[in-house]
Amino acid sequence: MSPAAASLVALLLAIALSFGTRVNVGLAAIALAFVLGLVVPGARQEAVAAAFPASLFLTLLGVTLLFAASEANGTLARLAERAVRLARGDARVVPWLLFLVAFAISAVGPGAVPSVALVAPLGAAISMQLGLSPFLGALMVANGANAGNLSPLSAVGIIANTRMAEAGITGHEAKVFAANAIAHLLVTAVAYTVWLWRRPAGSPAGALPAQTAVSAPLDPKQRLTCAAITFWALGVIFLKLPVGLSAMVAVVLLLALRVAEESATLRRTPWGAILMVSGMSTLVGLAEKNGGIELFSGLLARLATPATVNGAMAFVTGAISTYSSTSGVVLPTFLPTVPGLVARLGGGDPLAISLSINVGSSLVDVSPLSTLGALCVAAVEDPETARKLFRELMAWGLSMTLVGALLSQLFAGPLARS
Repeated sequence: MSPAAASLVALLLAIALSFGTRVNVGLAAIALAFVLGLVVPGARQEAVAAAFPASLFLTLLGVTLLFAASEANGTLARLAERAVRLARGDARVVPWLLFLVAFAISAVGPGAVPSVALVAPLGAAISMQLGLSPFLGALMVANGANAGNLSPLSAVGIIANTRMAEAGITGHEAKVFAANAIAHLLVTAVAYTVWLWRRPAGSPAGALPAQTAVSAPLDPKQRLTCAAITFWALGVIFLKLPVGLSAMVAVVLLLALRVAEESATLRRTPWGAILMVSGMSTLVGLAEKNGGIELFSGLLARLATPATVNGAMAFVTGAISTYSSTSGVVLPTFLPTVPGLVARLGGGDPLAISLSINVGSSLVDVSPLSTLGALCVAAVEDPETARKLFRELMAWGLSMTLVGALLSQLFAGPLARS
């Protein structure tokens, strides 16, 4: 077997393992990279170590530590509660407020999973109190969090932009963020409109749950945490400071000032996700060096033409992301294939294809097979309601494979050229 074929087999095996095993796919990917090093001539452990994405690892570590610290001392939860109070019990406003709260928390750094973990329990309680559809509440929270997930400050946005940059597609952070946010906003607006149309006329607005009726003020530690995050974000945006390393400085200051506890911060850091992304990126890097990515691009090229490639890539990555990790598997695997895919097809816009991969793989993440959907289902107390919500989110997530393909086919090209 050629080095390229062996690399591609290892990569496809890692993707397959992400579907049906509880083993962290990043750990499996590093093991496969080592085995690949034994099989491919000249590719020993030094090559595996060289493929490890050290810069990406440090960036993810800094960002996740900063928001683990802010979660550990209650800052994020307190801010979410205060934001939800702005609805004042109006059932027509609450869904969009849930969307915006989840979006804001996700976009400033933690990403979608911590955002949903914080907001989903609030959303479930408020939906029950106001007589809202649990499905609509879950959809608003999950889609809002996902809409902010590709922010340049978010861990997942960093992954997408880093992998695109390594493929030679640079300087498009705003378009990456906008394409994903707009797609989620559009599908959410459709769901909200259908709910509003089917809602009985004259339904009472209701009242917010007791636990959100009064919100205690931020304590001094939480105010310092807010200040640290604000200065970090301003430094990244206006001074172009390194995202991960500057976040690490903010974390050290919070720990040194005893604003956050080190043990609690480390416990809340998503080490599994960091390992997943780093491990898959290592295997992809090794496969790229051995020609596996070029071979993979050739296989993908058979699925599309230059005219249909945007929709085709959104559909393929959406279907895989339904059962696998978007940030840990799909983005690190597929974004590096874009230049080779364009070359094989003899046409296509690399940026438009990248945006299609991002959008197609993200829209399906409301599925209960993903972490976001699972968190929304877990936030519902009544077993029968939870089972119904599981079925509704599953149907929605699967339908998004087609919706993502359609949106990408229609709009990815024009957005990339704008």
